Amino acid sequence: MHKVSLSSVTPLVVALLCGQPAGAAEAGDPQVVDTDVGGVEAPVIPVDELAPKLAKDVGDLVVAGYLRALSGINSEGSRAACFQLAGSQAKYRLGNECEVYGELFIGKQLASFADGATLTANTMFSLNTPMAYNTAGNSTQGRVAQAYVAAEKLSLLNGGAAWAGRRYYKREDIHINDFFYWNPQGLGGGVEDIAIGGVKVSLAFFREDNQDQPIKADRYDFQVRGLKANPNGALEFGLSVIPESGHVNTGGDSGWSVTVQHRQSNILGDGWNKFAVQYGVGPGTGLGSTGPLTNTTADKRWRIVEGLYAQMTPKLGGMLTAVYQKDQSPAGDQTWTSLGGRLTYGFTEHWKLQGELGHDRVQPTAGETRNLTKLTIAPTLAMARGFWARPELRLFYTYARWNEAAALAANGSGNSAIASTASTGIFASGNRGSTIGLQFEGWW
Repeated sequence: MHKVSLSSVTPLVVALLCGQPAGAAEAGDPQVVDTDVGGVEAPVIPVDELAPKLAKDVGDLVVAGYLRALSGINSEGSRAACFQLAGSQAKYRLGNECEVYGELFIGKQLASFADGATLTANTMFSLNTPMAYNTAGNSTQGRVAQAYVAAEKLSLLNGGAAWAGRRYYKREDIHINDFFYWNPQGLGGGVEDIAIGGVKVSLAFFREDNQDQPIKADRYDFQVRGLKANPNGALEFGLSVIPESGHVNTGGDSGWSVTVQHRQSNILGDGWNKFAVQYGVGPGTGLGSTGPLTNTTADKRWRIVEGLYAQMTPKLGGMLTAVYQKDQSPAGDQTWTSLGGRLTYGFTEHWKLQGELGHDRVQPTAGETRNLTKLTIAPTLAMARGFWARPELRLFYTYARWNEAAALAANGSGNSAIASTASTGIFASGNRGSTIGLQFEGWW
């Protein structure tokens, strides 16, 4: 991320909007429909939360961006194929994101005040183009992913902020599978990071999670973060409430969810560990976002998420994750478990080797257990040896295999990565497939 003049921003904007289309991630934004549908989801950039906070110097414009692109050939001879298990809410992403996706963040300070308070305007544009063999055409879609104003460092709020607009709000994810397990983003407003008794308190109201949400719903989000639990460790709490009165004529009940997370920092330097426990009822099964509005109090979801990142030596870095999710519904229960990791090793300053292995399993009460295992090896040109060093250009080979139950469950899916595993698809004869190609990822 850097600060630039308006004149130098113009070519960048034109290049991104016209010459660098971006791609649709398979998992999709949090939606009130099943995640199997797919859609658009922005990845977490390490500077994602920094961008609005850097837009503070009068007269300066802050620009931050992200771009990823993948192209390749699958083992059946057509364009790149990506792979995801039906019923899972994420997929392991190294060499497994069949799209070109880009976003451009622009922040501008509008005013500053004698007491240190500031007023900023922030916006983010995103573009995406699907590149998988089984996507109809390569039409590019664009949207305004964020657009909000924020008054920060307010003495009235004890150093907190007030904001309004469309925003990626206090999102938590695991990078290697792009799983946004706690994602209260949306269109709304609120106050945040009010310092009270050693913790920071935030309260927000949202009317919709994203532009694709077919039925709007009121959602109230309350968070407390920064409760010291141990050296370099803190507890974080979230409560989401979706009243029935805010989504009339859906047939569903009121919903709610709670999240408790422990965050451990400074592991071997900049490493961290996140352990989250979540529970939701009714439309609260979105666990921070809005779940299906037709859900009643009979619909429940438990989730446990573990994520660990460490740069163990200057050459060796890695990330591990595990997910356990239990859904209970009158239509039948379902359990999703996921375990995976990525290792990177920098042989030289600009050449490293990456490997990623992930396994997903879905166990419905009605039907056979389905599973998928995915492996990627990727020799990589990079700016530096570290795990987070970007940009990167990867020559990758991805291999996936799944069982017959997974293939049958994938039939008819609108998610191209899930559809790749269908019993009616091009890999049906062996329930396995692979892709070799190039993948670029970078942020600034």
